[in-house]
Amino acid sequence: MKTCKSLLLFLGFVSASLMAATAAAAPTLTFKFTEVSVPGALATDPGGVNNSGTIVGEYEDKKNIAHCFMLADGKVTTINHPKAASDTCIHINSAGAIVGAATNSAGVPKGFLYQNGKFTDIPGPSGAAASAANGINDSGLIVGDYADSSGVYHGFLLKGRTYKTLDVPGAGFTMATGINNTGDIVLFWIKSAAVESSLYNGKTYRTINVPGAANSEALDINNAGDIVYDTFDSSGQSQGALFHSGKYYTFDYPKSADTGGFGINDHKLLVGFYETTNNGPDRGFKAAY
Repeated sequence: MKTCKSLLLFLGFVSASLMAATAAAAPTLTFKFTEVSVPGALATDPGGVNNSGTIVGEYEDKKNIAHCFMLADGKVTTINHPKAASDTCIHINSAGAIVGAATNSAGVPKGFLYQNGKFTDIPGPSGAAASAANGINDSGLIVGDYADSSGVYHGFLLKGRTYKTLDVPGAGFTMATGINNTGDIVLFWIKSAAVESSLYNGKTYRTINVPGAANSEALDINNAGDIVYDTFDSSGQSQGALFHSGKYYTFDYPKSADTGGFGINDHKLLVGFYETTNNGPDRGFKAAY
């Protein structure tokens, strides 16, 4: 999951002095962390959490193959796409509908919807070379990204069978990552060698970068407008961030080398990953705030 949703950590630079000043002025918020893991897995990356507290994500088995998982009431269920070499679950809505991406033997991902035990392909608009479904709201609206024939990535909104392409003006790459029940969409994108984030309300794109971060990846939004991020400093070090009640907060899993936030629900619960050492195996967590 970290690899899928955080592709661009090496891009963008900001001065260390600016980052230190911003961090010192940042407000504080208490985060209560609990580890989330799949028994026997080499790595675990939670991607989304719904209002029932059900978590979905990706784990890596002992053969380094990625699989979807769902964690509900303490029970882990593996969800394998029947035609995939590997797969990842990224988000789940209140009805238990799951979206993600299944990768074939050639390494090409295709988005999917998994609902009532059935997989439905989310291939992107006509002509798309690859795709991923990254978010779904309770009305069944799906957001994600697709690669065109030139290898350029665009965001999309899928309503029924109709795709709407989402491109942040001036961006060379756009990825739509989350949608809430009012239709607000979060995206991240590249411009001038930096990763930035936007909020799209159906008409306009508003930049929502985390203050002081060299790179901001907005990855999910809840119905209150809280937004969870994976951010990076100029050296590529990652840190989680949360926009809540008009303020930005940063968070790190205790004694971790890297931390990132991926999903959020309406009950002040978010999920993400951490590493105990740089480039170590990903471990999952949930955090109440």
